[in-house]
Amino acid sequence: MTSALAERLTARRPAALLILAGAAATVGGALLFQHGFGYVPCKLCLTERQPYYLALPLAAAALLLPRRAAALALAAVALIFLVGAGLGTYHAGAEWGFWPGPSDCGGGAGPAPAGINDFLRNLEATRPVDCTQAAWRFLGLSLAGWNALISLALAALAGIAAGRAGRA
Repeated sequence: MTSALAERLTARRPAALLILAGAAATVGGALLFQHGFGYVPCKLCLTERQPYYLALPLAAAALLLPRRAAALALAAVALIFLVGAGLGTYHAGAEWGFWPGPSDCGGGAGPAPAGINDFLRNLEATRPVDCTQAAWRFLGLSLAGWNALISLALAALAGIAAGRAGRA
């Protein structure tokens, strides 16, 4: 990437738009896997979405706020995504067996049962989702690993844009 293009993309408004698009695409992809393809998220998967839910409105606010306030919003977004990268790294490491995952990990549920008999059948057939088992991998990385990388990239973009907006 040329330095002129990099400077344009890390300006406050273009960076906020890129963060919005990247964050929306990432959490939208997770929701598509869950609701479109039937992948039940584990507890950590659901926790990893929370930074996106916090950062999306802050990135949108950075589009509308005055320059200094936008710089603060982008700095907060950078910190939020650093936490998100940590969550993704922890989850991916647990999947690879580098460290233990949480002992209480279980995922979301399917559709609500219509009656007690359906509930009992679902209870017998339901297996909790294990945080240490990757449900899907692409290019060797699980969704948690991809989340860690995407969160790091979004944190870097937000941090650079915050610094530029604060200095301008």
